[in-house]
Amino acid sequence: MPSAAVTVFATAYALAVQNGLSVEGWGRAGSVGAAILAGQLCVGWSNDAFDASRDQVAQRADKPISAGLIDARVVAASAGCAAAAAVLLSWRLGDDAGLYHLIAVLSAVGYNAGLKSTPISPLPYLVSFGLLPAIASLAVLGGWPPASTIGAAALLGAGAHFANTVGDTEADALTGVRGLPQRIGPTRSLSVMAVLIALAAACLLAGVLGSDGIGLLRKVFAVLLLLAGVALGITGALGRIGTSGGRAAFRLTLIAVALVVAGFLVTA
Repeated sequence: MPSAAVTVFATAYALAVQNGLSVEGWGRAGSVGAAILAGQLCVGWSNDAFDASRDQVAQRADKPISAGLIDARVVAASAGCAAAAAVLLSWRLGDDAGLYHLIAVLSAVGYNAGLKSTPISPLPYLVSFGLLPAIASLAVLGGWPPASTIGAAALLGAGAHFANTVGDTEADALTGVRGLPQRIGPTRSLSVMAVLIALAAACLLAGVLGSDGIGLLRKVFAVLLLLAGVALGITGALGRIGTSGGRAAFRLTLIAVALVVAGFLVTA
């Protein structure tokens, strides 16, 4: 699911930044989506391969290796094939876009390989997600997106990291994963996530309100989406973890991220 979400976002952004769509424009956006998907499959499968022993200890039925559905060596080999595909597809994007895509993939794999258990666990998310709009923009336009866009993407990525750990609190404690969110606990993680969402929205609002290339209707729509995302993020952070409202709070944070991402695309 995360792989699909990241791929859809990158492809949609590649389409949104183009001034008028053509067959060539659709093709460039498709190339971005294909490269991102290959990279995301490498990241996802390598994560399952690296975490195979941990997942078995935690008896995670939602993971295919620990559930006995597939062998860890098959998953590792698949990750290697996806990495090779990511290299080839990145080369098709052009030198700059391809290089930054491979840096983003390496950053994410570094997280899987061990950075997830360190206090700097948010760093790979900041790097990899921050590079997403840059990869798409360089591939289809040949230039960098605004700094506010890169900053917002990086902050949303870090926010997703803090939100994603909330549902894995017990499994992470059992297997010894001690990234920054695990060190500060689920309640504070949701609070940090809400702050990061708000900062991401602020970056995008600064870009929207300061741009002359966005029509009034798009500005109003984007502002409403961004403010709704911030409001839901704060509401989710105020939910109590460990009670019946805890899961509801987590779901609210995911909806908040989705709203800010929608505002992200409207402002592209």
